[in-house]
Amino acid sequence: MTESVFPGQVNPSRDPVQIQKWMRFLVWKIAIATLLLMAVGSATRVMNAGLACPDWPLCYGQLVPTQQMNLQVFLEWFHRLDASLIGLSTMALVGLSWWFRKELPKWLPWASVGALGLILFQGVLGGLTVTQLLRFDIVTAHLGAALLFFGSLIIIAVCLTPYQGTSTAGKLSPVAVTATILVYIQCLLGGLVGSRWALHQCFGSSQLCTVMNSHIIGVFPATIATLAVVFLAWRIPALHPVLRQLAWVCGGIVALQILLGVATFRLHLQVEPLTVAHHTVGAVLFGTLLTLTTLSIRDRYSKNTQSLVAHNS
Repeated sequence: MTESVFPGQVNPSRDPVQIQKWMRFLVWKIAIATLLLMAVGSATRVMNAGLACPDWPLCYGQLVPTQQMNLQVFLEWFHRLDASLIGLSTMALVGLSWWFRKELPKWLPWASVGALGLILFQGVLGGLTVTQLLRFDIVTAHLGAALLFFGSLIIIAVCLTPYQGTSTAGKLSPVAVTATILVYIQCLLGGLVGSRWALHQCFGSSQLCTVMNSHIIGVFPATIATLAVVFLAWRIPALHPVLRQLAWVCGGIVALQILLGVATFRLHLQVEPLTVAHHTVGAVLFGTLLTLTTLSIRDRYSKNTQSLVAHNS
């Protein structure tokens, strides 16, 4: 027998705290799957498997091309499978956020719709990469849209996470925003280098060296901005421990990313797992910086909220 709920009581089956926790868990799961999707997409390109399935959305006209299955076909097929599951999960996120909209922040249903729009756009670009035979501009846009979708999920998840700011991150947030944007641009330049095979062509016949050199030069502003975040986090007194830890993590990731980039360059992209790791770590750096940026902005907002409360009292 179901217990009746009188006005003013909280329905235990629709506990806002528990629902928000479930939604946050779902968003993080989709974000992790998206990171895996980008890693598999990088492996697909590195292994020359971008056209292993010559048709779209099926593969050799089948849901599972068992007879044609090899490593290249598997990579492209699994990439599409992961993308489909992410799309369905995002649709579920939209449906749940609207169904439980009374128990959730008012912005969440609209943010989930925006994320759904990004993943649908991503799917269209994914189809065009096959039908347009891996045109470099479409491939690069495909990566850019994936990073934006990944970033939107991180922002949603972080905003759903309970956080009590210390109102000390005012100077950190604009620097973190700058670093995040520069790393995003650097990821796009890396994707452009890969989609045009600029490193191979530059080594072979001095063509497309401008594209490759732009990526190499872009390392400096992105690295300097990230290190500035680390420095500020170290210098700001009473900074929230989570922000300080995230800053140190960003510093470690950028050091690892530089090492992977140098190794990839020196080995002329001959070690495929190393190249995939370089691309994936770049996405992880972007996501970590975006997490720090979102929390630092929330910290700054908490300062305004505290000031408003003090003024009203």
